[in-house]
Amino acid sequence: MPRKIKRVSLGTRIRRVRQSKDMSLKAMANETGLSVDYLMQVENDEVIPPVAVLLTLGRALELESGELLKDEEEAAQKREEAVRKRTDHYSYRVLTSESRQKHLKGFRVGIEANSDLDGPGYQHEGEEFIYVLSGQVQVKVGEHVNDLAQGESLHFNSSLVHKLRNTGDEDCELLVVLYTP
Repeated sequence: MPRKIKRVSLGTRIRRVRQSKDMSLKAMANETGLSVDYLMQVENDEVIPPVAVLLTLGRALELESGELLKDEEEAAQKREEAVRKRTDHYSYRVLTSESRQKHLKGFRVGIEANSDLDGPGYQHEGEEFIYVLSGQVQVKVGEHVNDLAQGESLHFNSSLVHKLRNTGDEDCELLVVLYTP
């Protein structure tokens, strides 16, 4: 009889790595700029962090972000459904395989009609490229607002605070590629 492999949740993996490095939640909060409460929610699988937060957590834990997303392809559908249930308007799926030598990461991002992504904005080292597959999206980079429709794209310095907002009456789908040094 084949043995069933038990999958470890993303929050549990983050907690284990943090604890293995003898890092407190407070220290992790100082390394990431995220609140202790939010980090606890992530570790308890109460929230699924967006891609930019995973990059920040990976950097703080000195891990390739892919290490936090083991079993990604098998769990993509479940996570997408869980993200939609928890945030009611945002989902993503990893399109690229991860490895320590790769700096480009591709994602398919969905944002429901007339909605913002949670939080004050995202900020991570590197560059970001967004291509609108369908719908429309507003991308605020620093104080500059960019309105993009289907077929349009934007390339920007992702170390600047940025925020995405679906300004249309239909869900939007984006191809997002991140470059992280």
